[in-house]
Amino acid sequence: MSGVWSFNYKNGAVRLVENLGSDQRPKPGGKVLVHIPSNEVITSYEILEAKLLSLGWERYDGGGPDLFQFHKRSSIDLISLPKDFTKFKSIYMYDIVVKNPNMFMVMDK
Repeated sequence: MSGVWSFNYKNGAVRLVENLGSDQRPKPGGKVLVHIPSNEVITSYEILEAKLLSLGWERYDGGGPDLFQFHKRSSIDLISLPKDFTKFKSIYMYDIVVKNPNMFMVMDK
């Protein structure tokens, strides 16, 4: 008897799912950043930068060589993002959501 134990959080049931092939194993779901007014998923820094600039954010070049940074003149907030978009994880997305209420949200893929 081989397989994976699966726990259903809704009803508390545990069951054995037997013989999952490598292509059938559950994959961790990622997150995406969504611009609420346009309902657009942010898929690149070019798109994100355009949205942030329209909200009054400005590029800030004081960060390290591995960072994109944005600041607002009207606040002390600073958004720091890794230059490599493949490293744009949910922690950065939530930072953008908190600093731009009602403009962005994080959703499961």
